[in-house]
Amino acid sequence: MQSFFRPDNIGVIVTWIGAICTLGLYSILYRENKVFRFFEHLFIGLGVGYGLVITWTDVLKPRWWDPMVAEGQWWWAAALPAALLFYTVYSRRNAWMSRLIFGFFFGLTAGQAFQRYAAVQFPLIRSAVNVPLINPPEVTAPGAYWMTPISAPLNNLIFLVIVVSVMSYFFFSYEQKNKAVLGTSKLGRYLLMFAFGAIFGSTIMARLSLLIGRLYFLLHDWLHLAS
Repeated sequence: MQSFFRPDNIGVIVTWIGAICTLGLYSILYRENKVFRFFEHLFIGLGVGYGLVITWTDVLKPRWWDPMVAEGQWWWAAALPAALLFYTVYSRRNAWMSRLIFGFFFGLTAGQAFQRYAAVQFPLIRSAVNVPLINPPEVTAPGAYWMTPISAPLNNLIFLVIVVSVMSYFFFSYEQKNKAVLGTSKLGRYLLMFAFGAIFGSTIMARLSLLIGRLYFLLHDWLHLAS
């Protein structure tokens, strides 16, 4: 048994385990089966276990336990009863206590999310409103050395048309009866569909890249059929 687990055999063992797990997960392509369920639960369990270890080693221990125990920052002990409030959700009698901590963190997270959104999106909105129709290439698109004096204003024009069309589609303050407004709104809907299609396509390409990586692993590392 010890000779089987020699260092030169570890790579082979890992490859076989990876191949078996890959085939087990892709068995869902045939139909729902117990093999897929087993490996699904296995990977979920490993993911949860890995997440718990990372949470302790990277977050709780260096940022909570060590400052409290080793550095004498005793006030960190107040975080423990606050964290335990999360688990009162499993008690019908004390479930109201969990709403306190959930509400606190929801409000805190919402505030931070809005702050990040404002820091990123507001400058983009301001730049979209202030973008000039005609501008030198080096000002319109820094680093875009390929732009010519003709392509720069054309790029700005397309950008402004897209922004106005999409914004008109989401303008619901009054009923849109004017043909020009209806046409602009319709164009905005088509542009949104085009953008969503591009996002969906990139998602599909990401999934295909994962599939190609797994197929290459099976054919190259496991079966040694591909170079």
